[in-house]
Amino acid sequence: MPTATQIIQSTFALYEQHGADDYIGEAITQLEHMSQAAQLAMAEGFDDEVVLAAFFHDIGHLCGEGHANMGGYGVVSHERLGADYLRRCGFGERMARLVEYHVQAKRYLTLRQPGYYARLSEASRRTLGYQGGVMSEPEADAFERDPLFSLSLRMRQWDEQAKEVGVPVIDLQVLKGKALALL
Repeated sequence: MPTATQIIQSTFALYEQHGADDYIGEAITQLEHMSQAAQLAMAEGFDDEVVLAAFFHDIGHLCGEGHANMGGYGVVSHERLGADYLRRCGFGERMARLVEYHVQAKRYLTLRQPGYYARLSEASRRTLGYQGGVMSEPEADAFERDPLFSLSLRMRQWDEQAKEVGVPVIDLQVLKGKALALL
């Protein structure tokens, strides 16, 4: 069984190996995108588990090597792959579900928020079909009852905002310390 330190090292090694890769269809890297999402959560005063969920929300793209591709726009089911990866590492269920739900939130907002689809980036529009498409009314009703519903919508907003060019990357040692404290 790996130690907490070894888990953190191997998890953050994914960012060292793949963080410089293009963030699918955007003018920033994977690491820049996930760093910005974490910084947005921190700026709003969320707890470390939420900050790390924002940072790890797309980790499924990094750990999903060999899985099916969404037409050049990342890994199919990256949200589930990422959530399952975090669970195997020993992170809490809340964090894993927030990572998993960031795609559900996109599907929900496409159904319930007029004009939402038009505001999505081209990459987000293209991946929607691979991710189950627009939510059905019964799926949306059930999602609204989930205790993480509101926070999942906030995570989705950070995901969409975290696409700015030129934003400095967060000090990864800070995030490593937060992650270590949660294991």
